[in-house]
Amino acid sequence: MVSVTSSEASRSRSKKVCVIGAGPSGLVSARELRKEGHKVVVMEQNDDVGGQWLYQPNVEEEDPLGRSSVPTNDALKVHSSIYSSLRLTSPREIMGYSDFPFLAKKGRDMRRFPGHKELWLYLKDFTEAFGIREMIRFNVRVEFVGEEEKREDVRRWIVKSREKSSGKVIEEIFDAVVVATGHYSHPRLPSIRGMDSWKRKQVHSHVYRVPDPFRNEVVVVVGNSMSGQDISMELVEVAKEVHLSAKSLDISSGLSKVISKHQNLLLHPQIESLEDDGRVIFVDGTWVVADTILYCTGYSYKFPFLESKGRVEVDDDRVGPLFEHTFPPCLSPSLSFVGIYWREDPASDI
Repeated sequence: MVSVTSSEASRSRSKKVCVIGAGPSGLVSARELRKEGHKVVVMEQNDDVGGQWLYQPNVEEEDPLGRSSVPTNDALKVHSSIYSSLRLTSPREIMGYSDFPFLAKKGRDMRRFPGHKELWLYLKDFTEAFGIREMIRFNVRVEFVGEEEKREDVRRWIVKSREKSSGKVIEEIFDAVVVATGHYSHPRLPSIRGMDSWKRKQVHSHVYRVPDPFRNEVVVVVGNSMSGQDISMELVEVAKEVHLSAKSLDISSGLSKVISKHQNLLLHPQIESLEDDGRVIFVDGTWVVADTILYCTGYSYKFPFLESKGRVEVDDDRVGPLFEHTFPPCLSPSLSFVGIYWREDPASDI
């Protein structure tokens, strides 16, 4: 009788796994996969961990509306949509991993609802504590993920990635792929009559960082979700006027108090049309001549690198079919999506 040790059994089951993204979902996925004995390669397009929480202050190279200049390429130059003043809206107690508490540390932001940098530092702490950095290839963008032709009923994946500095494309074969690319990068835009021909400035909150560029302007903010309210309350200190366009005029008591304190912050219904003379006309017939329209209208799921042959689709901003919001039934367990689940903000204005 031949005995097999647990380590030998683990090696026999070991798979080569590609994790796309070194944000919160990708980091913990990599840790857990390695714990199970798999060989893990994490591909991260930026130069550090954090994903969305790696603040990118320089957005000049990005299209103001987050649109690609190449119709067939959905790649964005800027991944993070975090603005300078952003703070967590959930307490730190529920923002950390269950076995690695998000504790307040002396010399850092010790608030229960800290700024975005504190969460990024927490993710760096997590990375160092579990030796995850050694698994990560930084400054590498995944450009293609597709099935290799099946051999003996074994499913494997072709992954093509491009090194940012050299432009070199590398093609590799993996037993499994984990997609952990996040949700807050590809702007979602409304359809408004006259939007494509309006000559004045239009910006999505994806590229908003600080209020100063809007000083002394008349700004229309589209969207009454958390970011729309947050950014409006920042802009009101520097802009000439801020007009907040919302799907519903039934607003929170907190926002109502802010509006009552600022004569230059006004609430409007949705936009009917944008006119060549700079007017923004609302559905109730009122209008304002604006310098800038700032869209706080959320984000869409996009996986421009994934060739799933129609077996995984994004329909009305829902990714599916996914069992437990993670595994596509006909491709599991070799393809998975981690961090997909997302409840739409009921105040979203699109």
